[in-house]
Amino acid sequence: MTMKAKYQSVLDLGQELNIQNGDVQEENGVLKVWGTAKTPYEKNLIWDKIKAVGGENPSDIMADIKVADESVFHRHVVKPGETLGKIAKHYYGDVMKYKNIFAANSDILKNPDLIHPDQELIIPNL
Repeated sequence: MTMKAKYQSVLDLGQELNIQNGDVQEENGVLKVWGTAKTPYEKNLIWDKIKAVGGENPSDIMADIKVADESVFHRHVVKPGETLGKIAKHYYGDVMKYKNIFAANSDILKNPDLIHPDQELIIPNL
């Protein structure tokens, strides 16, 4: 199995996330990948996928993933049925971090219990 085949799910995720300036090369049994993710959250998704395939410290892949926007953790578009608590749980693993998301979006949110589909929320770096 080639390294590219082994890490195909990582490459597919990169395409799905629309990683910019991306490239992939295989040299001496090591897959080299690089590109630019939109946010730190997307960079983390790529690394999580690499570790899921290759283990905690894979030696058969080298990845250089840069981040285009370090000012936020992510930008989230609200889907029907979501709450700030659900969004906080997704990004931080803690429902109570909804307060941080609410504070970061106080320019567009006036009530933490009132968010609307298609609103773009800043998910702050914590």
